[in-house]
Amino acid sequence: MSGRLYGVGLGPGDPELVTVKAARLIGAADVVAFHAARHGRSVARGVAEPYLREGQIEELLVYPVTTETTDHPGGYQGAIDEFYEAAAARLAAHLDAGRDVVVLAEGDPLFYGSYMHMHKRLAHRYPTEVVPGVTSVSGAAAAVGRPLVERDEVLTVLPGTLPADQLAERLAATDSAAVMKLGRTFPQVREAFERAGVLDRALYVERATTDRQRCLPLAEVDPASVPYFSLALLPSPLTAQLVEPAAPTASAPGTGEVVVVGLGPGARSWTTPEAAEALAAADDLVGYGPYVDRVPANPRQVRHPSDNRVEADRAAHALELARSGRRVAVVSSGDPGVFAMAAAVLEVAARPEFAGIAVRVVPGLTAAQAVASRVGAPLGHDFCVLSLSDVLKPWDVIVDRLRHAAAADLVIALYNPRSRHRPHQLGEALRALLEIRAPETVVVVGRDVGGPEERLTVTTLGELDPDTVDMRCLVMIGSSQTRVTPSGAVYTPRTYPG
Repeated sequence: MSGRLYGVGLGPGDPELVTVKAARLIGAADVVAFHAARHGRSVARGVAEPYLREGQIEELLVYPVTTETTDHPGGYQGAIDEFYEAAAARLAAHLDAGRDVVVLAEGDPLFYGSYMHMHKRLAHRYPTEVVPGVTSVSGAAAAVGRPLVERDEVLTVLPGTLPADQLAERLAATDSAAVMKLGRTFPQVREAFERAGVLDRALYVERATTDRQRCLPLAEVDPASVPYFSLALLPSPLTAQLVEPAAPTASAPGTGEVVVVGLGPGARSWTTPEAAEALAAADDLVGYGPYVDRVPANPRQVRHPSDNRVEADRAAHALELARSGRRVAVVSSGDPGVFAMAAAVLEVAARPEFAGIAVRVVPGLTAAQAVASRVGAPLGHDFCVLSLSDVLKPWDVIVDRLRHAAAADLVIALYNPRSRHRPHQLGEALRALLEIRAPETVVVVGRDVGGPEERLTVTTLGELDPDTVDMRCLVMIGSSQTRVTPSGAVYTPRTYPG
């Protein structure tokens, strides 16, 4: 069975304009291929990066020539054709081996896209699907806030590589137009708009929908500043002259809110749709730096990363932003209500100066649930969760609670089990548990579950080595009834002996 070829459109630049289907296919693919110039930096890969996963095969397809000269016997076209044949052969080797291949394309794959050259060479040989994307034309129109066509108007899409006289003739004969492939062609494109008598209503859009977007009248553009990823627009003549889109502003004072959002323990697929919606609606993201980094970049949003030991300051900062009218998402790993930011935010929100500021909590999958799911069902009966961190409570209180939980024969999920600042405490905790629990008690250690370094260990209370555990681990101590099946699954029966 051969693999399947996908031509996947990424949209004009904003990673949030990647379609749901495109994101799913990118994450599921065995092989992800993308084009780049000889510098090796791929715009397509940069847009798709939030949706890539660890372990995928990446095929970088480097053009042998773009705007420079070539000594290839067949000239520019010969060099490009040879490159496309070699690139198609590389992808065919994966498809023949049964691997699904996604070829990334900026905008739409079949709209001036590099993918179409792979499609022409491979689609008749392998199962193929093309996933459309938002075109740069649509992105540019949205950026300037102007309709392209209305009613029975005609839209013409033109390459800037046409001679100026041909461009001028076509621009004069249409209602609305988009001229692609600018860069070094810009002077002749500007000349064509002037010859056609439409320069006064022509607009220029550069890197639409990205954080480097630039929009201005075409007549005011410096030709030396024009990159390839830009286009010229001739919007509908039925609309008013250029109306600048309103700049993003904060909500009116008193209308902001704080939403404490749980991302889940690791994999992006474990972030709930409700959490994703809350993150997308936010003006500001506040949280521990590595957790904020897990949220896909959005140039509209302001990020406020901070250290892990400043929860109260972080909460106050979020509430101050909300008081000024901002919509603030405070980001937590796992569930924000389990040893995370929800309690910290609500504690600070109880201060008089923050009265009336709305605070919502959006739940997330907990680390305990994630680890349990990976090994079976160790939380199938009564359990408790304890943190071994003594930053906010005394160590003797922690040990006392451990002993009581052990005596109650509960499954115990230990958060924050061991850090550089307190490497001895897990060993002390295990000794306290062994005073009550048998050495044969089942223990599960999950490290970076859902992340790229995921590791699961099933051992016993007597054999667990504290030195193998760090802060990225969750330690789960079974009850007297927790079992390991012959296949290695761990579960705690739902019934308890009478």
